[in-house]
Amino acid sequence: MPPHFDPTLVNDAFGDAGLYVDLVFQKRAILFDLGDRANVSARKLLRVSDIFVTHRHMDHFAGFDSLLRLLIGREKMLSIFGPPGMIDAIEHKLRAYTWNLVEGYDGNLVIRAVDVDADGRMSAALFAGRSRFARADRACAQYEDGLLLQEPDFQMRAATLDHGVPVLAFALEERMEINILRDRVERMGLAVGPWLRRFKEAILREAPDNDLIDVIFQSETAGQVSKLPLGALRREIMKSGPGRKIAYVVDCAFTPENQEKIIDLARNADLFFIEATFLDADASVAAARRHLTARQAGWLARKSNAKRLVTLHYSPRYKGRGDLLADEAQHAFLGH
Repeated sequence: MPPHFDPTLVNDAFGDAGLYVDLVFQKRAILFDLGDRANVSARKLLRVSDIFVTHRHMDHFAGFDSLLRLLIGREKMLSIFGPPGMIDAIEHKLRAYTWNLVEGYDGNLVIRAVDVDADGRMSAALFAGRSRFARADRACAQYEDGLLLQEPDFQMRAATLDHGVPVLAFALEERMEINILRDRVERMGLAVGPWLRRFKEAILREAPDNDLIDVIFQSETAGQVSKLPLGALRREIMKSGPGRKIAYVVDCAFTPENQEKIIDLARNADLFFIEATFLDADASVAAARRHLTARQAGWLARKSNAKRLVTLHYSPRYKGRGDLLADEAQHAFLGH
């Protein structure tokens, strides 16, 4: 079966950093960073349920207003995670507009803003259209080992890096990759259909083997449902393995502390998206601006044991020479 994650860069390597990840089987998507997102269609943006913002420099957050305009009047919950100050920033943006007509809209847009600090605390606030986006604070919560979000299909981890300001880096992990063996499904006389999704959900939530799963046999008439034990189906029709992992790292200095955190967060990633802002010949400029060079990005990917490296967030000084940045990163990644 196809992978759960379908990641696509929002812009080319010289554009604002951003990554759109379609959660294929959930009919929703995740967005990393919220800068220029003109290249993402409205249809795709309407699928976004969670946004993970690394920090609030304009090229990572300036797209909030246009996204807000798209979502106003729709029945939707949108969660936005970011470093400390995210709640205040969203409150101020919402207060900049006049909302005297919002109660008349058909849908109630609710924005859940979450501050993520380096000490394991998450603070949250809700902003609902029905209440003219008045701030409603929620109790603080603790998170451990960087785990921000855990759902049956996936989990999200974060690390706080230094860019002169706190910057979040993220790792999205599929909790388990489940492959349905279609030939065995058919050999058992079962029909391929939506019941397989419910079977996978039961596996992911670790339901007991004696739970009965609704199935459809090929010989059954329309609408007729039978039941089989989860354990028997598990043994017969599926193979499982570790899920895919995607790491996303931008805007950080090449300090020993940052290096350690990045390598730990991105360890064994299938896809490692990382900035390669400067050539190594300009390492002094990169250090002054607290960015990575392409060589440093490749080295971090190699040390993380990543399977594939994708570089982004190139400095405009290299326009027309982006291949130099990509090649330098790949050479370091391959240990050349």
